[in-house]
Amino acid sequence: MPPFDYEAHDATGLAELIRANEVSPEELLDAAIERVEQQNPLINAVVYPFYDGARQAIADGLPDGPFQGVPFLLKDLGTPLTGLQMSSGSGLFAEYIPDHNSALVDRYLAAGLVIFGRSTSPEFGLTTTTESRVHGQTHNPWNLAHTAGGSSGGAAASVAAGILPMANASDGGGSIRVPASCCGLFGLKPTRARTPSGPDVGEGWGGMSTVHAITRSVRDSAALLDATAGPDLGAPYWAERPQTTFASQVGADPGRLRIAFQTQTFNGSETDPACVAAVAEVARLCADLGHEVEEATLEVDREALGQATPVIVAANTRALVEDRAAQIGRDFSEDDLEIATYAMVTREDASAAAYARATRTVHAAGRRVATFLDHYDCLLTPTMAVPPLELGRLSLDNPDQDAYVADLLRTIGYTSLFNVSGNPAMSVPLVWNDAGLPIGTQFVGRYGDEATLLRLAAQLEEAQPWADRRPPH
Repeated sequence: MPPFDYEAHDATGLAELIRANEVSPEELLDAAIERVEQQNPLINAVVYPFYDGARQAIADGLPDGPFQGVPFLLKDLGTPLTGLQMSSGSGLFAEYIPDHNSALVDRYLAAGLVIFGRSTSPEFGLTTTTESRVHGQTHNPWNLAHTAGGSSGGAAASVAAGILPMANASDGGGSIRVPASCCGLFGLKPTRARTPSGPDVGEGWGGMSTVHAITRSVRDSAALLDATAGPDLGAPYWAERPQTTFASQVGADPGRLRIAFQTQTFNGSETDPACVAAVAEVARLCADLGHEVEEATLEVDREALGQATPVIVAANTRALVEDRAAQIGRDFSEDDLEIATYAMVTREDASAAAYARATRTVHAAGRRVATFLDHYDCLLTPTMAVPPLELGRLSLDNPDQDAYVADLLRTIGYTSLFNVSGNPAMSVPLVWNDAGLPIGTQFVGRYGDEATLLRLAAQLEEAQPWADRRPPH
């Protein structure tokens, strides 16, 4: 085979090389593994190598799917694959090896993806950095002293570093969009229940969490969503399937969209001027592309939401920890969990009644978002209220928990509302600050309307390309 430039291609492009017999799945896997060996000592983004399993999958014959032969990483959270260790970033699960696949993983395999390991996650995906006692710190390839974001920071760092063109990611409060923003990549959080959660759970965090990917190109995100969308058997609810494919939206004319923009967080946290400036720049770009852009304010009950969402996350995390403790035959202790995790699961206000009230609160917020977007095609905001922070500040083990919470709220001040409401939302990498760090901007669509977001994202990608912007590490 003649030499090929692995990093010059997105996942769709690599699959095209496979179909044209210009490269083999073995060569792509070797290229990915070589980059893990080169980059991982710097960024610490890949754990639990599954190289032998990947080679065996190729030898057994890969399905003729849209991504046949393309290397892929699963997040170390919520994606069981038979025989591949999954710790969920926690010492409590350090010895856990699944004996089954999730429905989503089965769809990845049917698409022809070659799973060769896992990317790092913080403990149970509970923070917007990727640092843990189990895995250590994952570094941002744009600046190794800064966070790659979280909780899908290992996925984002791996893609940004050129190890692979896309990686599995999940989002319960911003965990696709935040690391995409930190690492200069495209991150789409799909509509609630767009992709399957089974068979182990029917929903994540009361429906706030959903799973997809972080990608370099818009078309990869769309094509992967086509390969994975739809309910699994017995799903309690699901997003209505669109009439056309998501991939067909990439390159389609978005028309003249009515876009609202907002630079005040939904939880009251202060927004850094660089993030405000990024929205202004992107708003101008959208106007130059012919869209109608105006400032508007989506108002929600921030106090009620600030009380409700932690109850839902805490109750779900408590159940997970209790179930694992029962599985290993002992009670959990403070030593098993990181500081913020232990505080969360031992809260005294996560009663059944509090959970029911919290559910009512988040549903009311969803209706408020729907009413606002009845007047607009999408909403533009910063992805985060702050540029990527230094490592350590967002760690669940930060001994200064007050400072940790304040920083955490700044990172999710624009994202978590749309986990509550279930709307699709994406972080688009159009701006870098003076320090050379990416500043993502978020677009939020109507419930079930990934199509509009994908059409707009592809238009922005063409107008202001980002694929050739590469970090120094």
